[in-house]
Amino acid sequence: MSETKSAANDPDLTRLVDDLLTWRRNVRHFQRRPIAELEMERLFALAQCAPSVGNAQPWRFIRVRDKGLRAALADHVDEAARNAGLCYEGERATRYASLKLHGLREAPEILAVYCDEAPSAGQGLGRATMPETLRYSTVLAIHTLWLAAQSRGIGLGWISIVEPGRISAMLAAPPQWHFVALICLGYADAPSSLPELERRGWQARLDWRDNISER
Repeated sequence: MSETKSAANDPDLTRLVDDLLTWRRNVRHFQRRPIAELEMERLFALAQCAPSVGNAQPWRFIRVRDKGLRAALADHVDEAARNAGLCYEGERATRYASLKLHGLREAPEILAVYCDEAPSAGQGLGRATMPETLRYSTVLAIHTLWLAAQSRGIGLGWISIVEPGRISAMLAAPPQWHFVALICLGYADAPSSLPELERRGWQARLDWRDNISER
């Protein structure tokens, strides 16, 4: 009987995964060159490997290919970002205004990610008391896609300054789908050793020890 090859305890793989996690970035500056269709198919296939409650696999991806929809999404995010900026004052407001918050006009791929709140897969296993685990599973699929893209030199930018209802109306999303994310995919214009928000003085990465407690 042949042994199944396992990646467990492979020091080379461990180092590569450590580097992948360390160098992952939320990208906002994109080149316009397209991502090959076979590469996109592979990324979606890898995202499908993400863990999910009851193996429900509730994530739903909408590829936004229509130029009019892409422009409408960019205009909406610009408007939402301006409104969000009204809560800042002084130097913080100036810093906010200097930030580039999305790459919707440059990125070759735009995805809207939804969670199907009533998937037939999984038969309800594991979510009777915590139905929100379907949404957590969807976030894990996004993270899986993010790392798979990063490993191929493809950047991902997660845009959170949106009004979900307006996005869903634009995209005619089914009513049982819960909006989770609007993301850009493409090759980074200028990779950086520091996250952009840290480089621009907005927020540095915290020491991991600050987020651990014991009981």
